[in-house]
Amino acid sequence: MREVVQNDKKRACGRRSGLPAVALRCGVAALVSAALVSGCGSPDPGSGAHSGPGHNSGQGGPAQALSPEARRAAEQARLVAAAQRWKLARVPLTPPAPPAVKPKITPRDGFEVDGQEEENLPPVFTTVPTGEKVVFLTIDDGAEKDPAFLRMMSDLKIPYSAFLSNYLVKDDYGYFRRMQSEGHTLNNHTLTHPYLPGLSYEQQRDEICGMQDIMKKQFGKAPTIFRPPYGNYNGDTLRAAKSCGIKYAPIWDEEVFVDHWEYRDWDRSLHPGDIVLTHFRGRDDWDGTMVDDMRRFLDKVTREGYAVARLEDYL
Repeated sequence: MREVVQNDKKRACGRRSGLPAVALRCGVAALVSAALVSGCGSPDPGSGAHSGPGHNSGQGGPAQALSPEARRAAEQARLVAAAQRWKLARVPLTPPAPPAVKPKITPRDGFEVDGQEEENLPPVFTTVPTGEKVVFLTIDDGAEKDPAFLRMMSDLKIPYSAFLSNYLVKDDYGYFRRMQSEGHTLNNHTLTHPYLPGLSYEQQRDEICGMQDIMKKQFGKAPTIFRPPYGNYNGDTLRAAKSCGIKYAPIWDEEVFVDHWEYRDWDRSLHPGDIVLTHFRGRDDWDGTMVDDMRRFLDKVTREGYAVARLEDYL
C-alpha cells in the first residue's frame, strides 16, 4: 500500500500606510454620522419626550427601525473601530455569500491513495475549487486557550475551523464550547496526535473514532471533517476515517506563524480557495501571541485582496 507523507510541520479605509489611529477615527466618525443622518438617532434621553402607540418619531416617539443602508454603515463603523482596537493595518474584507451549489471536492493530484475512487475514500485536498478571492483559516490541536483570541475573532467576525486533539483540549472543553457557540466549527484531529501511518488500521481507527465519540459527547455532534496529524496519512488512514463517518480530509496550502509564512507551492503565493493552517500557540512556543499571529494573517490576506470565508460553507 502506498503511503502518502507530507512534510512535517516546523514546530478598509486607507492605503497600506498602516491606517494611523486618526484615519481610523475619522472613518468611524464619518460612518457613524452617515448612520445618524439615515435616521438611527434616538431622542435626547434628558428631554423627557415620550409617546404612546401610534405616534411617529417626528412627534417625539421611538426612532424608526434602521434602514438597510444605516445598518450597513453602523456595522462598517463597528468593524473600523475593531480593526483599530486590534491594531490591524486594514479592515478585513467581507466574504461573499456561500455558494448555492457546492464545488466538487476531489483529492489534490498526487495525494490519492490506492482505492481512492473505487472505495469513495475521503479526499485529501489543500485548496477548494472556487473563483472567489477567499481563503479558509484552519487552526490545529488546541494547546493554547487565549481568551483575547476569541474576543478578537468575534469582534472582527472572522470565521475559522478548529481541528482538535483530545489530549490538548480535555483540560478546558468549555473554551471550545464558547468557540462553537460563536459559529465556528470543531473538527477531528485525533485523540493523541500520533504519526498515523506508523499505526495499524485498528489503531488508527481507535484514534479517529475515539475522537468522534469525545466530540459528540462534549460538543453535541461528531464532525464529518478530519485532518491527519502533520498531514501524514496512508490508505488505512482514509479507510478508518470513512468508517468513523468522515467525508473530507483537508490539509493546507500555506501555514502562518507569528513571525513568518510557509508555502507548499513553488510560487509562494495565496490562491483563491487556499486552506491556511496555523496552531493554537502562545508565548510558550512562539515569540508572540495568537493575537499577533492573527494580525499577521489578516494583514497579509487583506492586503492581497482576499476575504476569509468559512470552509464548511464550501463542503
